Amino acid sequence: MDLATLIGFLGGLGIIIGAIATGGDVMLFVNTPSVLIVVGGTFMVTLMGIPLADFLRSFGVALKAFMNKREDPTVLIEEAVRLADVARKNGLLALEGEEIGNEFLKKGISLCVDGHDPTLVQKMLGQDINLTIKRHEVGQKMWSSVGDMAPAMGMIGTLVGLVQMLANMSDPASIGPAMAVALLTTLYGAVIANAFAIPLSEKLALVSEYEKLNKSLIMETISGIQEGVNPRVLEALLQTYLPENKRTKEDDGE
Repeated sequence: MDLATLIGFLGGLGIIIGAIATGGDVMLFVNTPSVLIVVGGTFMVTLMGIPLADFLRSFGVALKAFMNKREDPTVLIEEAVRLADVARKNGLLALEGEEIGNEFLKKGISLCVDGHDPTLVQKMLGQDINLTIKRHEVGQKMWSSVGDMAPAMGMIGTLVGLVQMLANMSDPASIGPAMAVALLTTLYGAVIANAFAIPLSEKLALVSEYEKLNKSLIMETISGIQEGVNPRVLEALLQTYLPENKRTKEDDGE
């Protein structure tokens, strides 16, 4: 569970609802036509831009923003050094019985044990990374589109409400509901875009970048193991994937 995403989402929503509650009846801000125009309209218009399968898959991708747990690269480096040490002392076949936590690393080690050419291994792992990033980008694009479309649909709802209000100026009872639709659609559009869709899209991009970095580190590990690089040299190489200040602290500790 990504606490930052969950706290940010619930905190932002809570502040908005709290501000509304302190000013009066919360139900005044609930309007069915406004919800239909903004929520329904936003998703329908977004659906026009991407295939249905990608649209549906994007909801699963969105869960990555809440459920992702980034692997600590220092842990990956420690495991890489351990595996490199085993391979250097006992050969690549000795890695077959090793317990490996990361699935991508496990896949790479399996390819090494099977005796595949290093170039082929790097190609297969690189293709895995590229396809994973591409799938993530589809989800990011969808939620980014939702962030763009929601305010636009809110403006459309506002215009609908204003037209209804102006067309029924002779009936005072209809002015209030029409004005509610006009104002609430703009509010809904702004909240969906700025309190959910846009931050979600940015978080998904960040999660994708973290995953790409860790997988690149693993590719470097596999390459070093196949080439028989000294574990300490490999560790120094993999340290470049860490922030400078973190590397310095680790060096000082040694």
